[in-house]
Amino acid sequence: MLRFAPSPTSDMHIGDLRIALFNYIVSKQKKEDFIVRIEDTNKEKNVDGKDQEILDILDLFGIKYSQTIYQSQNYKFHSAMALQLMHDKKAFSCFCSNEWLDKKHQEAKEAKEKYSYDDACRNLPDELVIDNINPFTVRIIRPSNDIVLHDKIKGEISFTPDEVDSFIIMNHDKSSTSNFASAVDDMISDISIIIRDENHITNTAKQEYIRKSLGYEKNIEYVHLPALLNDDDNNEDSLSVKHLLEQGFLPEAISNYLISIGNKTPDDIFDLEEAVKFFDLENISNSPARFSIDTLKNINQKYLKNLDAKELSRYVGFADAEIGELARVYLESVSTTKELKAKIEPIFSVKKLPENLENQANIIIEVIKDAPYFNEYNDFKDYIIKETGIKEDDFIKPLRYILTGSSSGPDIAEVYKYLKNYIGEIVK
Repeated sequence: MLRFAPSPTSDMHIGDLRIALFNYIVSKQKKEDFIVRIEDTNKEKNVDGKDQEILDILDLFGIKYSQTIYQSQNYKFHSAMALQLMHDKKAFSCFCSNEWLDKKHQEAKEAKEKYSYDDACRNLPDELVIDNINPFTVRIIRPSNDIVLHDKIKGEISFTPDEVDSFIIMNHDKSSTSNFASAVDDMISDISIIIRDENHITNTAKQEYIRKSLGYEKNIEYVHLPALLNDDDNNEDSLSVKHLLEQGFLPEAISNYLISIGNKTPDDIFDLEEAVKFFDLENISNSPARFSIDTLKNINQKYLKNLDAKELSRYVGFADAEIGELARVYLESVSTTKELKAKIEPIFSVKKLPENLENQANIIIEVIKDAPYFNEYNDFKDYIIKETGIKEDDFIKPLRYILTGSSSGPDIAEVYKYLKNYIGEIVK
């Protein structure tokens, strides 16, 4: 069993989508179930509707899953496991206030030392614990030996007892902490492989220790993906999946790039099902990978060029193969559906003529309105030149603006090839 465990606290980041894609691919390769676990235990930070937005994005990208689990529904299991640890003397009640702990954190910072809990409450006599009316958290007793992880990308990674620490597993309100809830939920779901970002590697050590403390013997495989670095020109908000989709990047192109970045692929362009056949976790570089919006644009442009003409036309508001072919002409200079739509929309919009072209353009417009249908551009051009008396050198600029709403663009003869049946709608 594999899982993708997002938090419904913000827009899905491309790094999260990358993790979802890899988990899905490996689940298909191993013929194991793939589940989505919404980690919604942080009620203060949860954003209404983000859980459904995450699921909608997964559906849009073709990432199929067998079940959706909400972590908050497992509170009873978290509580039961915490009680078991306390009963086994592997966890203890901690009455230290947040103010006191903040003070200890600050002292460690000023001394330029890494903070570690001092186990002040670990050995309190039972009578002091029973009679204490102050709020308390529950901490797991720090390990006595190093915690060793075997990672498929990074190899063997070791954490000392102080690095793991006597960390909190249940909060003052008796809700479980993220690490404890995740560790227990992975046990419940019988997770076999955990693929996640390397930023969570310390959390992995803590979760591994929790499961071992609970007597869970199954060996889980770990894969910590190297960081996905951001180009300097990109801000974090612009790297949300939602933003990229709004900017006109196709899901297939985004998937293609995220799978190929820092990885070996047999081809530049491939779909998700093809990726299932060639993908190998061992081919992923151990070095951080850089996300380049320009590379994504190049891939997206290739995907758009490969679309069927009628399908391409739908991205600019039509369902017509001729408009799709016209859009393909503009794909030499643009790379997203948003940019493409910005090129096509002015063609069918009311045009405000530039002052320097207005007189000649109005003359040309009147001739076009009464002109017969011409299949070939040269015949169309010759007719207008003859009827208007405008020299050819002075003719192209106003004609281009009349037909496209722009002073520059593709060869006007190429544009006319796909617009000739729409002249009556364009020139009014």
